[in-house]
Amino acid sequence: MKQRDQWTSKIGFILAAAGSAIGLGAIWKFPYMAGTNGGSIFVILFIISTFAIALPILLAEFVIGRMGQADAITSLKKLAPKRLWHLTGWLGLTMSFIILSFYSVVGGWILSYLARALFFGLNISDHNGLFNSIIANPFEVLMAQAVFMLLTIWIVQSGIRGGIERVSRWMMPLLFVFFVVLAIRSLTLDGAMEGVRFLFVPDWSQLTGSTVLVALGQAFFSLSVGVTAMMTYASYLPKEERLGQSAFNVAVLNIVISILAGLVIFPAVFALGQSPAEGPGLIFVILPAIFNQIPFGNVFMIVFFILMLFATITSSIAMLEIVVSSGIRTKHERRKPASWIFGLLIFIVGIPSALSFGILKDTHIFGMSIFDFADTLTNSIGMPLGALLVSIFAGFVLTKSQTDEELSMQPWLNTLWKFLVRYLAPVAIIIIFIVWILEMTA
Repeated sequence: MKQRDQWTSKIGFILAAAGSAIGLGAIWKFPYMAGTNGGSIFVILFIISTFAIALPILLAEFVIGRMGQADAITSLKKLAPKRLWHLTGWLGLTMSFIILSFYSVVGGWILSYLARALFFGLNISDHNGLFNSIIANPFEVLMAQAVFMLLTIWIVQSGIRGGIERVSRWMMPLLFVFFVVLAIRSLTLDGAMEGVRFLFVPDWSQLTGSTVLVALGQAFFSLSVGVTAMMTYASYLPKEERLGQSAFNVAVLNIVISILAGLVIFPAVFALGQSPAEGPGLIFVILPAIFNQIPFGNVFMIVFFILMLFATITSSIAMLEIVVSSGIRTKHERRKPASWIFGLLIFIVGIPSALSFGILKDTHIFGMSIFDFADTLTNSIGMPLGALLVSIFAGFVLTKSQTDEELSMQPWLNTLWKFLVRYLAPVAIIIIFIVWILEMTA
């Protein structure tokens, strides 16, 4: 039997794992969540929540994945053969399948904006109208979604070393460089310091229970925990790699990119007299309008949407890898056909989400559009449930000797991690669940 594929280096794994986490959550969602939830207070709470809650669950996924040395379903079966914990792996696989089905739609929107910026420029007055016209055009959204999925399939079918690691190795550094360039340009605008103060100078009047919960949710979702992506990636790690340090590096990279996104957006927003509380339209509507007003704006807009595409692709390949890894198990020769079959199935399942702002805009599930229903099902139910099960499994099913051997950390750090993953993380997730249920039933 062919030996299981492995990352060629620690940095390759860290960049791939960081790429999985650093997607639209960091670049799209973080800025508008910060803008609508008090700016700097949100940032402080987000950083605390990342290290106290999201990081321990991330490390739990790393531990389970490397101990199992297989896809998430098989790993959980190995570690708890007489119980039903492998259903957590099936939950992660299902959530990854559904997430990628609508995530690829947003990836298609980014491709549409990038193509317009490259070939026609986006120097128009009504960016809100442009965004609405793009998402309502069935031919354009389906073609763009198809191209995005083809890119994802092409990378995953090449395997861990030849595809995922190779792409992550150059996409992630470029992502960082592009962000720094855009942040510098944004900071040179007149009035940009108001945006910096909004992001870094605390306004304690904004500290509310709602802000705490929103920041906790953002930290939780921004590290891609709960869908077994990190479990799958860690299964390709050799035993000598230190998991604690790798998890910490991924969390830090995620925070750095999120804050860089804020430094790109908020100085420009304040410098040009826009509101930071514009919500989800901040990226697709407000930013193009801002770029129109600065010299060489179209060039910077092209760079920004290339950056968005990189971040989205590195997350999409992680989600497809979960499905493909579970589908092929140890039969490595099946990777290429499995990548194409599962990728095309995900594209087909995503068609209703792609059309939910156009010809299917009057079709609703529990009062939500098809796109919003898929988003709510995964982000509000599936991912928290998966993360809760992972934290319970790592905290109570795996023995202390097993986890200590895998972690290779200082004894006090092992004890701290065990406490966080066993008690604090589950309580935080349950609170998020309860608040969500109360909001939905209000």
